[in-house]
Amino acid sequence: MLEDATAVAVKRAIARQIEQEMAVQKLTKTAMAKKMHTSRAALNRLMDEADASLTLTTLASAAAVLGKQVRFELCPA
Repeated sequence: MLEDATAVAVKRAIARQIEQEMAVQKLTKTAMAKKMHTSRAALNRLMDEADASLTLTTLASAAAVLGKQVRFELCPA
């Protein structure tokens, strides 16, 4: 249960960061999806805070389009 809650919280944070950066760069979802070479539906899944499933490839693609990098690290529990 804790793992599920953590996954949702992380996904929510990622989705918000992507949404904020898209707003800063004035990118619509359609333009973002086109630059990512994916469908708008796939981008919508990435942006859906409740959907904890996410591929690293999709996340990396979104970050690259926004001129960002993804950084992960394992921390003590």
